[in-house]
Amino acid sequence: MSSRKPELTFKYVFNYGYNPSYVNGAQGGFSPRGEMVINFYLERQPLPDAITHEITTEGAIGREIAVEPKDLANSMVRFIDTGVVMSYENAKVFHSWMGDKLREIEEMQKARAAFEETQSGGQA
Repeated sequence: MSSRKPELTFKYVFNYGYNPSYVNGAQGGFSPRGEMVINFYLERQPLPDAITHEITTEGAIGREIAVEPKDLANSMVRFIDTGVVMSYENAKVFHSWMGDKLREIEEMQKARAAFEETQSGGQA
């Protein structure tokens, strides 16, 4: 009888259009079915729909005289490109996985800081 434990290998298959997106925020909650809904967004300043400039007497583009929309300077955009829906159970597993990854990066940062401290000889 073999003492080898059963194994399972996962193969990763990527959608042809796979393209990771940078995000700097998320919004979400729970669906009526109790599933976690997370919408990831990129928060940034908006781009204008149009900008109007004067034309100088020399025929060059002059100073800006109008921007559309008018409230552009007081606006921010939260561009939502993707979202996920997961069960409560999967959300708990994801939370644990994310915590593990955060602890890993924290340990790497500590090690880097300690290495840099030894390389500088304690000099600031």
